[in-house]
Amino acid sequence: MEKNSRTYQAYVQILKEELIPAMGCTEPIAIAYAAAKAREVLEAMPDRVEIGVSSNIIKNVKSVVVPNTDGLKGIEAAAAAGIVAGQADKALEVISSVTSEQKARLRPFLAQAPMHIQPVDNGVIFDIILTVYAGPHSARVRIAQYHTNIVSIEKDGQVLLDRQQALTAGGCAEAPAEAGLTDKSLLTIADILDFADSCELDDIRPVLDTQIRYNTQISEEGLLGDYGANIGSTMLKFYGDDVRNRAIAKAAAGSDARMSGCELPVVINSGSGNQGITVSVPVIEYAKALAVPKDRLYRALAVSNLIAIHEKSGIGRLSAYCGAVSAGCAAGCGIAYLQGADYKAIAHTLVNALAIVSGIICDGAKPSCAAKIASSVEAGIMGYHMYLNGQQFRAGDGIVTKGVENTIRNVSQLGREGMRETDKEIVKIMLQDQ
Repeated sequence: MEKNSRTYQAYVQILKEELIPAMGCTEPIAIAYAAAKAREVLEAMPDRVEIGVSSNIIKNVKSVVVPNTDGLKGIEAAAAAGIVAGQADKALEVISSVTSEQKARLRPFLAQAPMHIQPVDNGVIFDIILTVYAGPHSARVRIAQYHTNIVSIEKDGQVLLDRQQALTAGGCAEAPAEAGLTDKSLLTIADILDFADSCELDDIRPVLDTQIRYNTQISEEGLLGDYGANIGSTMLKFYGDDVRNRAIAKAAAGSDARMSGCELPVVINSGSGNQGITVSVPVIEYAKALAVPKDRLYRALAVSNLIAIHEKSGIGRLSAYCGAVSAGCAAGCGIAYLQGADYKAIAHTLVNALAIVSGIICDGAKPSCAAKIASSVEAGIMGYHMYLNGQQFRAGDGIVTKGVENTIRNVSQLGREGMRETDKEIVKIMLQDQ
């Protein structure tokens, strides 16, 4: 692929935009980011807070521990952390530098400053509207479409920023374009492999080095500590420690640590730390076992990351379709690439894997995400081994159709349109337990 081509430049930029550091589950962190920005605009500590969130935000914030809060969970905790201790200029690492004195102020703030939370439906699946008040003064910040996309800022009713006209309603036939981000419609499996084979590594090495370092570290911490349901250590205890099981176990362990408030950053993919871990850690583990050159690992990670982004771009950031599925299937493709797989092998790997696990639902961020990651990575590896054994799922087998791009489009339709009502029922069920 020519370096000066539109596609090459777009792929480099997509990796830079999507592979960014974050501490904690990204939906509560987005709330903390909005809260920190609102407090910054207000220029005072608020005495009350109003938060409007779309249903998928409720789903993904309800059950995870917010880092650096001494175990607090939920929307209120995320907002309080951003207000009391957040540094808005750090974006998704907004609460990465919380002091012990700031931690001590969190619970008193929650007790003293009333917070009113209400669901909102503005036709945008990802929507956070956070307003803070200090006496007669107020500040309002809205984040929409993706985690760092501030589309509106107001102070005392005066509009300081308004990019809301760029929002596209979520009811359109395709996933809405995301304002300010590179067009992902250029992604195809064939071009992703061409890019991975030919790209200058200096163009992608910085983001991938950070991904390797951060995501390996939190996965190893997940195996060492007592986090969540301990899916990773359970895998190793009962299924052995060969490379396949280590790849599955380490990815799951990283998620378990993250969902339980581990205060280590990750490099995300498609807005999700779990997906960032899933798409990278298994590939890293196979690269170690195969003793491949570091350059080959970089190229394999370009494959797995870009394929995951390709899959997710048609589904949308948030859905009832579990994002770990996209990432786990993409990891299988990265593992195949490490072992010399060509376009045909990787296309079959992806289709086989998607046929196995596309029915897994997203019922919010929580410890069971680690088990879904384990199943999805296993499916990705199985998809490749099926191909090596001369086996495949064929067109007409359920959602599988002829051609990998056509199957990806079917999955996109399933996740974006077919599971919309499922998503509503999931949220309804989850809120019954409050």
